[in-house]
Amino acid sequence: MSKPKEQVEEPSKGRDLVLVTIAIIVAVAGVLAFTFLSDQSLGVRLACLAAGLVVGCAIAWFSPSGKRFIAYGRASYDELRLVVWPTRRETLTSTGLVMGFVVIIALFLFVIDKIIEWGLYDVLLKLI
Repeated sequence: MSKPKEQVEEPSKGRDLVLVTIAIIVAVAGVLAFTFLSDQSLGVRLACLAAGLVVGCAIAWFSPSGKRFIAYGRASYDELRLVVWPTRRETLTSTGLVMGFVVIIALFLFVIDKIIEWGLYDVLLKLI
C-alpha cells in the first residue's frame, strides 16, 4: 500500500518570488558582511556569514518553492529506497566485463592503426 503524495499548496507566484528574492538578498548580505568586515575578528566575520546563510536558507525553506523542493526531495528519497542495488559479485562481474571489452577494443584499434600506418608509410610512400 503506497502512502498518499504530500500536497503542497499553490500560492501566488508573486509571494514566492518575493520570498526567494529576500532569501537571496539575505544570503548575499551575509557573504558581503564577511567580505567587508575585514577589520573585525574572524569570529565576527564567520558569525555574520553563517547568520546570513542560515537566515537566507530558512526564508527559502518556508517559501512555496522551498516546500516544493522539500516534497521533491522526499519523493526522490522514497524512490531511492525502492532501488535494488547489485550485489558485490554482480558489480565485480560487470566491471570485469567492461574492462575486458575495453582491452579488446584497444587492441583492435592498435592493430587497425598499425595496418593503416603500414599502408601509408611503407606501401604508399614507397610508390611515390
